[in-house]
Amino acid sequence: MKSSEYSKWAFALLRPCFVVLLLNVFCSTASSDPLPLKGSYGNKDGCAYAKTGESTGSDDFFLLTSETVTTAASYCEFQKVLKSAKGSFRATMACQEEGGDEAGTSFEIDVTPSGKDTYTLKFDDGTVWGPLKLCK
Repeated sequence: MKSSEYSKWAFALLRPCFVVLLLNVFCSTASSDPLPLKGSYGNKDGCAYAKTGESTGSDDFFLLTSETVTTAASYCEFQKVLKSAKGSFRATMACQEEGGDEAGTSFEIDVTPSGKDTYTLKFDDGTVWGPLKLCK
């Protein structure tokens, strides 16, 4: 393998880790209103990140905490949280996307229990993230 091919391959593997780290730095100064969650919720790769702090490099990466939602391509921080019916929450998130504008984008979502120790995130446009299970 040529040096330039190796560099491209290595960058492709490290890019998700770099994006998560970079977005954490840019978003750390925003004010937030946390969800009243106990623990972290995610899929397999999201929970692995919650446990170790290291990304697996997967494109299938979702992690929900009381303050943020992190995916392979975005980092969203809860700005305002309102309690809804039956343990659900309506929230405004400020999101930074990979390669996106530093100012980010605001989204309204519903965070809904979808089973024992499981949450689903539903965006106004119909997009659904989850179900995300409690990380153990």
